[in-house]
Amino acid sequence: RYICFLGGIIALFDQITLSNGLRVIGERLDHVRSVSVGLWLGAGSQYEIPPEAGVSHFLEHMAFKGTQKRTARQIAEEMDAVGGQLNAFTSKECTCFYAKVVDEHLPLAMDVLADLVTAPTFDSAEMEKEKGVVLEEISMSMDEPEDLVHELLMLANYGDQPVARPILGNSERVSSYAREDLVSYWSRMYRPQNAVLALAGNYDWDRVLSMAEELLGGWEADGFSKRGCVTHAVAPTVLTREKDIEQIHICMGFPGLKIGNDRSYELSLFNSVFGGAMSSRLFQKIREERGAAYTVYSYPNAYTDAGMLSVYAATNPDAAVEVSGLLLEEARKLADEGMTQDEFTMAREQLKASYILGLESTSARMQSNGRRLLLLNSTRTETEVIDRVNAIGFDETNALMREILTAPHSMALVGKGVERVAKEIEN
Repeated sequence: RYICFLGGIIALFDQITLSNGLRVIGERLDHVRSVSVGLWLGAGSQYEIPPEAGVSHFLEHMAFKGTQKRTARQIAEEMDAVGGQLNAFTSKECTCFYAKVVDEHLPLAMDVLADLVTAPTFDSAEMEKEKGVVLEEISMSMDEPEDLVHELLMLANYGDQPVARPILGNSERVSSYAREDLVSYWSRMYRPQNAVLALAGNYDWDRVLSMAEELLGGWEADGFSKRGCVTHAVAPTVLTREKDIEQIHICMGFPGLKIGNDRSYELSLFNSVFGGAMSSRLFQKIREERGAAYTVYSYPNAYTDAGMLSVYAATNPDAAVEVSGLLLEEARKLADEGMTQDEFTMAREQLKASYILGLESTSARMQSNGRRLLLLNSTRTETEVIDRVNAIGFDETNALMREILTAPHSMALVGKGVERVAKEIEN
């Protein structure tokens, strides 16, 4: 058991590293009857080279198509039989296979997750069928302008660097994958020292350790090889994509903070004031006062070696230049004048409440602990986070806001006649 001393309060995590390098972390919640468990891999699109575009995501799909012990149907039926939830996702920097079950069914959930990660068969016939599914997913993302403009913003802000490449990859590469491509990537990246097993909910730690040793203790550590990834600053630019749709979708990207940066608390608070809540400057000015857009918001995204504050709005072509101007006007006004004390106090309470409400979900706790241990090799307790939120300073937040909003920004536009709109905005 890992003990963390915080201002005289003892917060407990169950934590251990197995002999093969697999890190295991648990947060026990005796008042619930469920448990969420996830197997996290440090494998994502940021660690792919161009010939491997989309392989992390495709591999995640293929793990569910059969293992050495189970067919795809058996995987689904075994979890459905106990009312469990089973899923996975791939991001820029990690892949997570996760389940949520009634506590008595934790052994089954851990068995299935271990099976998916350590013993996929990558059947060639199933691969050809699943290619069609992933190709449809790629097409769907291209048809969704809100998704498309965010992908375009990444490229505008980071250029041709790994962090900017789509998680789904591209149709050409996905169509060309052979079984040996997946086996090679899996053999290199799906290794215990590149993984974390995370749990949150009602469990017996001794039993968890016994199951982890039985199911994952023999997971081979040999062959692990992970490319380093450093994102360099590039000159922000403007990119457009012509699309015959009714609205123009606008995205702006300002510099952000890397994951784990202590000032991320100030950034989250500032984002709430800027565009992260219904009471925010952007929502109130652009939607409520002007009625110029139905959707408008901002959000920070952070990676281990880069960060960006994104601003998004969708509006009709005739209002696109006006809305873009309003986005920048509110940014400049905040940078010049700062937020008010009332805005600061409200946003800090919003931030605290959002965190506390999220703690009521075992899935949210598992994901927070698993991702942080995987990417930063550290943990943080509930008390630690709340104390840090309470310590956010008014002047420090305004200083960070000024630093970010006065920096050069990138921009992406998707819609009809966007090149003309981009030129008008630049002028």
